[in-house]
Amino acid sequence: MTQILVRGRLLSFLRRPQAIDDTESYRYEEDGGLLVEEGRIVAAGPYGTVRAEAAADADEIDHRPHLILPGLIDTHLHFPQMQVIGSYAANLLEWLNTYTFPEECRFVESEHAARIARHFYDEMIRHGTTTAVAYCSVHKASADAYFAEALKRGMRMVGGKVMMDRNAPQGLLDTPQMGYDETRAVIAEWHGKGRNHVAITPRFAITSTPAQMEMTAALAREFPDLHIQTHLSENHDEIRFTGELYPDAIDYTDIYAKYGLLGPRSLFGHCIHLSEREADAMSEAGAVAVHCPTSNLFLGSGLFPLKALSRREKPVRIGVATDIGGGTSYSMLKTMDEAYKIQQLLGERLNPFESFYHMTLGNAEALSLSDHIGTLEAGTDADFVVLDAAATPAMALKMEVTRSLTDELFLLQTMGDDRAVRETYVAGKAMKAVL
Repeated sequence: MTQILVRGRLLSFLRRPQAIDDTESYRYEEDGGLLVEEGRIVAAGPYGTVRAEAAADADEIDHRPHLILPGLIDTHLHFPQMQVIGSYAANLLEWLNTYTFPEECRFVESEHAARIARHFYDEMIRHGTTTAVAYCSVHKASADAYFAEALKRGMRMVGGKVMMDRNAPQGLLDTPQMGYDETRAVIAEWHGKGRNHVAITPRFAITSTPAQMEMTAALAREFPDLHIQTHLSENHDEIRFTGELYPDAIDYTDIYAKYGLLGPRSLFGHCIHLSEREADAMSEAGAVAVHCPTSNLFLGSGLFPLKALSRREKPVRIGVATDIGGGTSYSMLKTMDEAYKIQQLLGERLNPFESFYHMTLGNAEALSLSDHIGTLEAGTDADFVVLDAAATPAMALKMEVTRSLTDELFLLQTMGDDRAVRETYVAGKAMKAVL
């Protein structure tokens, strides 16, 4: 297979930055080269060194002066909610009942699910997102459409058929047995096919009876290597209602722990209002709290204490995500822009290196997939994105006075969106060019 040599400024993280001047936490090449073969990175480093390793007939692509980073990763969003985004509502539960649940009922139709899947993946690619973790609807047809499109595009994607058997419209309910059987069928048909990863997906405790949670626990025991995704402590009314439904639980987190769903592959959306006991329990289990800043602000859910959770004596693992369609942008750049503002309101600082770490290696680590994605290291998947910090007239004007990589990253974060994405590569293949 022909090698591809991609030239540009390379930025890839080695670990979480401890401070804005922590240059040991990342690798930056002003004139770098990526050598790609059969969908994987063969070599990365100074262009001259990598050029010398490349075959004489390697196809060379020059992206200078743009930045090349690992593909962006989104750890929590809802594939069936593309037409829910931007719906006016007062809070989470009103938004779910008024807009989200009726829309998700449409995904019983395979044709509709396939159409939305095409749009969904177009948006991922357009925004530089090469891996995402999505909730499908309760219908198996939605999961089939989601994974079929991922397979067609060669993307490493995580997703799951939602399990929910109460507190939703009839058209969105399964049963404990049906949720179990259909999830098993999705696993058998899609997990490990191409680059697909199936996640066990009870929507949240409000929409699952104890009987269904028992079935979820059975799936977690049978498939211990699969991701588990659900929601936790997003909204005060949600927390109160959950407590009423599970009166024997110590707190919201304890419900999931009792059913064996609290572990290192467990992804909990939101986690805004955790008690100290809950944060300790999550830390001890290695579970991941997924921060969804645009959604939290849009629905008025609260301010996620990202920095505080990270620096605890028992730190909590963190992921970041768009949470479409409660979230208001598909862009991980805009997501981290809002995350920065939330930390400002909490009296904290989130420097741009931390933000770009979270979008790449940090989210890969949250998914336990950093041996495949999130870096530009040799041997990993050739998923990467080319970013242009002068993509719009306003950005180009600001770039005239930008003097450092720090400033450029912060500009991309605060003013960038899909227009800043010049190219998205999946398994070494250019998927889209911005004209």
